[in-house]
Amino acid sequence: MIARVPSGSPAMPRLPDLVITNARTRSREIVDIAITDGVITAIGNRLDPGAQAFVDAKGGLVTPAFVNPHLHLCKVWTLPMMSEAALEAYQGGGMSEAAKAVDLAAAVKSNYDASWIVPNARRAVALAALHGNLHIRAFADVDTKARLEGVKALLAIREEFRGIVDIQVVAFPQDGLFREPGAEGLMRKAMALGADVVGGIPWIEADEEDMRRHVAFCFDLAAEHGAETSMLLDDVGDANMRTLDMMARAVIARGVEGRALAHHCRAMALYPENYLRELKVLLGKARVSVVSNPHNGPLHARVKELLGAGINVCLGQDDISDAYYPFGRNNMLEVAFLASHLLWMTKKSEFETLYDMITTRAATAINLERYGLGLGCAANLVVLEQADVTEALRFHSPPSIVISHGRVVDTDRMRELAQTAIGD
Repeated sequence: MIARVPSGSPAMPRLPDLVITNARTRSREIVDIAITDGVITAIGNRLDPGAQAFVDAKGGLVTPAFVNPHLHLCKVWTLPMMSEAALEAYQGGGMSEAAKAVDLAAAVKSNYDASWIVPNARRAVALAALHGNLHIRAFADVDTKARLEGVKALLAIREEFRGIVDIQVVAFPQDGLFREPGAEGLMRKAMALGADVVGGIPWIEADEEDMRRHVAFCFDLAAEHGAETSMLLDDVGDANMRTLDMMARAVIARGVEGRALAHHCRAMALYPENYLRELKVLLGKARVSVVSNPHNGPLHARVKELLGAGINVCLGQDDISDAYYPFGRNNMLEVAFLASHLLWMTKKSEFETLYDMITTRAATAINLERYGLGLGCAANLVVLEQADVTEALRFHSPPSIVISHGRVVDTDRMRELAQTAIGD
């Protein structure tokens, strides 16, 4: 896979650490890509062949690595620990019982312990690396049942995979703040421990007043830590639910445009057209991005209409074999493939948009720095066997080569970790 050449003498200009040859860009141009110190330093035709090492893309598509802006990493592989009652409640009845599903799913947390969460999460993150998914916003439940076990586990995994997969840990009050006494203090402790992002789920609260208090608490805590916010909003089949509206107005009032991410927003599917028009204007002013996970619930944010209004929309894996979804393997090409069917995005131009939704749009949503395929960008890249986006989506197979921070990832090792029995 990798060919190496001897280094030049100290008196000679430094050679690139790695050159990717015969790389096909999304514009179908064949180029070479030089990488030094984890940064793309040259892109062009037939670059100077000297390098510490090189890989041949063989005409395969080369793009920035995939991004997963929404994964409940502390819960992966927990479905075998519980009944399917939460799954049935979440996906049935037009999602009218989504709140009941959250309560049912909480049963697994009676036994929450970092000792088994860590190996489960390790397997999921190894799968991410294997599939070229090198950036994850990972949620850890914070409540009186989960305590801080999920946060501690994900912080450990963040360090273990540093330099391979970049993980943003979200402190997430899954069961609410005001319907779950003690959650506020635990959220503060989670951020003090080193969580990166303040999570929220205001729609789960008992009434509108507590929903607004929930939103305010999250923004206050984020301000204390200079952090961004990620909130699961209106994840229920109720056309009157308005927590996305609450969050967007709070963003504008606090002057934190572009630093708050909205997840799910499934009630949007039921909104009347006149209100949806107003909401799109509000989201544009707040520069709120929306994450949709259409594969694990019967209602979806109105992705095409949001895109048409200039709102940034991306896709997330959300769950891997937990109370809400039985499948998943951190393969963002697979997520986009499923979204193509569920959102009826089946034209070639829409395939390009779907690919953006797991790369550039997702990177924008979580404010990744130096992301892209250009000079000065961080060298986090995938080399695919397929030559174009359509074929990449069709097969949604692992990349032939994954490059993280300018180094070729040992995918054999990642495959070994991914195949390790849960809990080993």
